[in-house]
Amino acid sequence: MEYRRLGSAGLKVSELSFGSWVTFHSQLDDRRALDCIRVALDSGINFFDNAEGYAAGESEVIMGRVFKKLGVRRSSYCVSTKFYWGLHEGPNEKNTLNRKYLMQAIDGSLARLQLDCVDLVFCHRPDPHTPIEETVRAMSDMVTQGKALYWGTSEWSADQILEAWRVADRHHLHKPQMEQPQYNLFVRDKVEREFSSLYSEIGLGLTTWSPLASGVLTGKYNKGIPKGSRASLSGYEWIAERVMAKEKLDVVRQLEPIARELECTLGQLAIAWCAANRNVSTVILGASSSEQLRENIQSCAVRARLTPEVMGKINAIVTE
Repeated sequence: MEYRRLGSAGLKVSELSFGSWVTFHSQLDDRRALDCIRVALDSGINFFDNAEGYAAGESEVIMGRVFKKLGVRRSSYCVSTKFYWGLHEGPNEKNTLNRKYLMQAIDGSLARLQLDCVDLVFCHRPDPHTPIEETVRAMSDMVTQGKALYWGTSEWSADQILEAWRVADRHHLHKPQMEQPQYNLFVRDKVEREFSSLYSEIGLGLTTWSPLASGVLTGKYNKGIPKGSRASLSGYEWIAERVMAKEKLDVVRQLEPIARELECTLGQLAIAWCAANRNVSTVILGASSSEQLRENIQSCAVRARLTPEVMGKINAIVTE
């Protein structure tokens, strides 16, 4: 496992990390979540991604219980959470980044996670209805108060991130350190083009999600939607629409010979491709079983096999 700095920060995160979106509570109970986290830790993963909105807070509850049961040294791993969607329907409790919501949301997450602080905290989406300075000050105050160590954004545009950074710089506040965008063979523009100047200009780090494009890049949807997959879950019908797109399935079939040549699975190839981008601090993995997670972690070895020639073949297939 390689460890990379979170952009310009001193914090080092494992090139692969483990996230709880969709799986915790919906697919994994405490016992199975513990099995996955143990596999992750044994493999060298030190960053675990979560969010207030995942399973309406239950994902944080499960992760908190698991780490408490494992008794892992707190300084040895990093945990994140994210705020925006909220858990309630009140005007200051949903789809907002106003100060009242943020300062109370962090206390709720820390209670559910059974932690004194989170290492990373994200604004889960931009909020056009709250002044950016209000949001930046609230996030900076979380860091000042010791409730979070670094703050950043998720699915913000480059312009929005730069505006927040400049507000923080102007007022001598803690600056946004990282962004969490979707990044995979089908979704590349933000990471490779839109954010290109931010890596050197403000030292932006990336904790990217969905390296397998909701599973389509594993090839498991080539013959339909298998029972128990994310696309088969109630409430995730939108994933089914994405993964069954013919043009994506055609690309996956064309990638199969490359995976065979590298003696790896399609999923390992897709994850290794994401990790090969040196602007990516960590690639967040999701898994519904410890066996699946163990298989995906083997992508670390595959990354070294991605020569310029192999990358050229992959890019030719994806962009044609």
